[in-house]
Amino acid sequence: KRTPRHLYNRQHRGGMGIFDIETEEDDPPALLAVADESQHLLVITNYGRAFRLPVSSIPAKAVRARGESIVKRLLLADDEKLAALLTDQAQGYVALLSQSGMVRMLRHHIFGEHMKPGTSLYEFKQFGPLAGVCRSDGDGDLFIATRMGKAIRFSEKSLPPQGTLGIRLAPKDQAIAIASVKDDSSIFLLSADGKGAVRTMESFSANKAPGAGGKNAINTDRLVSALCSDEQEDILIISRLAKIIRFRVEEIPQKEGVVQGVICMTLRADEPVAACVNPGFSVF
Repeated sequence: KRTPRHLYNRQHRGGMGIFDIETEEDDPPALLAVADESQHLLVITNYGRAFRLPVSSIPAKAVRARGESIVKRLLLADDEKLAALLTDQAQGYVALLSQSGMVRMLRHHIFGEHMKPGTSLYEFKQFGPLAGVCRSDGDGDLFIATRMGKAIRFSEKSLPPQGTLGIRLAPKDQAIAIASVKDDSSIFLLSADGKGAVRTMESFSANKAPGAGGKNAINTDRLVSALCSDEQEDILIISRLAKIIRFRVEEIPQKEGVVQGVICMTLRADEPVAACVNPGFSVF
């Protein structure tokens, strides 16, 4: 569902949020993105297949309205699900992260208007299910975070064209998020208990190469999201019960070390499922 941004007033960090999309109990929200209606959404599935979808083709609706299925517009396998959303962009790269910690970077032109619907972005048997994606200029570092709050940082230029293992995972852990960062960047980390933290990259040194084990980025039982952020940007968080909260990144104190996190969203029998940074025009 597409919701105009002005319907989301900024709230103070730690608020309850407002209900947005009406869904069935067995079909909770899973992804959140921000786009202009003149753009296309890049919809990427857990199989690593990509589709383009005009933002304008998704009806704009009021808060608490019922959404429309975009899955029906795509030719998906029975067990194929949407795993990531990006807006199209005629520059840079797209970095792809699988749940097993494999990483690959692709040039922007692959996702252009001539892309065949359902284009495979990597070898699924080697990489496994998609965990996350991010955009990059190609001259920074990649920051990969896992469900257990571990993370690694390494130069994007160290990746081979076919991709490689980005992070070595501990048993029962899995990669969940990827972000493009530089020395002066900060990362917003969101846990399943609604707590968040901002880690500066000045205090998170880069590895010489990908493929090593991660180090503690935040103390948490389950990390939900990791996003490159700026103090002047906004954070949007959506929960399993379809509540959305919006607040400024600057409300979260920046930390140089491993922290527990502060309350970003008050939860009652609920949990955050996705987050995004810097709202533009409409929220998906």
